[in-house]
Amino acid sequence: MATSSHDTIIEILCCLSVKDQLWCSWMEDPYFIKLHLSYFLKTNTNHSLILRYRKFQFLSVNYDSPKTTRRLKQPFGEQKKPIQILGSCNGLLAVEYYYNRIFVWNLSTRKYQVLPSTKIDFSSPSICYGRSIYYGFGYDRVSDDYKLVRMVYSLRSNCWRRIKDFCFYLIFYRELGFLANNVLHWMVFKTRESSNRNLVGFDLRSEEFRLVELPDFCLDENIYFDVKAMGGYLCLTATHRELNDVVVDVWIMKEYGVKESWVKLMSSTQPDLLPGSPFEVPLAFSKNGNKVLFHNKYSRGNRDSLVWYDLGSKRVEKVGIKGVPVVYDVYLYVESLFPVNKKPHRGNFSL
Repeated sequence: MATSSHDTIIEILCCLSVKDQLWCSWMEDPYFIKLHLSYFLKTNTNHSLILRYRKFQFLSVNYDSPKTTRRLKQPFGEQKKPIQILGSCNGLLAVEYYYNRIFVWNLSTRKYQVLPSTKIDFSSPSICYGRSIYYGFGYDRVSDDYKLVRMVYSLRSNCWRRIKDFCFYLIFYRELGFLANNVLHWMVFKTRESSNRNLVGFDLRSEEFRLVELPDFCLDENIYFDVKAMGGYLCLTATHRELNDVVVDVWIMKEYGVKESWVKLMSSTQPDLLPGSPFEVPLAFSKNGNKVLFHNKYSRGNRDSLVWYDLGSKRVEKVGIKGVPVVYDVYLYVESLFPVNKKPHRGNFSL
């Protein structure tokens, strides 16, 4: 009976937000921390959108019912210096402060850890191109460690490590890697002269690069496409014209690494969804999975840059968040108790 009562208490605590856990002694237990995060990920609860605007200000919005916003305080106080989010994973943000200082930040517990500095050798073709720096941030389940890829930084060992050279050419300035299936991804060219874009993945476990196959239509020069991650899947958005209509198709890779598993999730010609194509970005599924949240990165002064697309009815619903700026970057975030101000310990619970 005691064991049953103990398990019931754990189940109840797992349902509580991080804010409601800060008083609890369980919040420092490695097993409970992973169990708590696993519950949020499996139930798709306690997720937020982080809106960054004016380069140094942040708002938090509950993306399942985004009617109100909450202003977030910077770890270093209210200094008006640029802060760039480099990646978001399991409740941790990798952040670059004032162009040269990197730290890992847990928004929920308000704790952060400054990473050791490192010099970059721009003469080497690592993950840099044109003197621009490219990042990716993710979690390696096998080593139970969070890794920031510029070269490679391990949160567990608190050090940077050099990996093999990056033999591709990155496309966009300061493009951030996106995480799916324990692999960070970037869009690349195989050579400087190439016009065909490819998707390359960096496996956080093996620390090896490999190409991920895209659908054959991506070779069509009349189709604009982009790849991100959504709901744990690789997600491809393809924009093209059919007669007088602009069409946006969204595809997901159901089985990672299998080219034949790309399936079309939706197709739309609705002008409300496409005011600034090809810049519509699918962000996330709703809690029940029947809607997709889109963000228009260049909404041309339109504050309704976030919309829900209903996969069943194919209707578009404007989100209409009050008090948001006209232009902002948006990132997904899930609450977490993960400690960043001390060396973590291995747990025996797998996410």
